[in-house]
Amino acid sequence: MRHMGTHQLETGRLILRRFTMADAELMYRNWASDDNVTKYLTWPTHANISVTRSVLENWIAGYNEPDHYNWCIELKDIGEPVGNLAVVSYKDATQSATLGWCLGARWWGHGLMPEAGKAVLQYLFQEVGFNRIVAQHDTENGRSGRVMQKLGMVREGTFRASGRNNRGIVDEVVYSILREDYEKTYADTMQLTWKRKS
Repeated sequence: MRHMGTHQLETGRLILRRFTMADAELMYRNWASDDNVTKYLTWPTHANISVTRSVLENWIAGYNEPDHYNWCIELKDIGEPVGNLAVVSYKDATQSATLGWCLGARWWGHGLMPEAGKAVLQYLFQEVGFNRIVAQHDTENGRSGRVMQKLGMVREGTFRASGRNNRGIVDEVVYSILREDYEKTYADTMQLTWKRKS
């Protein structure tokens, strides 16, 4: 594998880019302060914008590392960040990574997360060299499971009491996609540009 960090990606409706401190207000307003968004997440709803700024400081510092992958999802039509998508863990030994994401509730149901996810899959498989990408969701969060299905992921099973989020200890459904699956499914049809950031 060749770790390359968080480079800017672009799809038809989205720009996937690095976060900046200028994103704090919109991140707080568009998703981080919404209990509906954070219900199934591992981090709590931000009580105020100071929390958001602190989180962003940590995320932005991570961009100095070549194995840090955390994209701000910006919707082109409005020029605002509406969510994020990140590699939350990875294993070099097995060339595998686990994805996590969230999106502001106002933009649910419009296919934005599958669009962003396909771009990130292409980047992680073709540019970085991962062989396996994993995602999991609380069994009560079927919406996230549908995103995984739209990404071409295969359901591997349900792991009882294996996760913890804002609901407590929960059962998790695990999905995965291998590079060979991705290449068979839509590698040739995905339109994406990515730009190296200095």
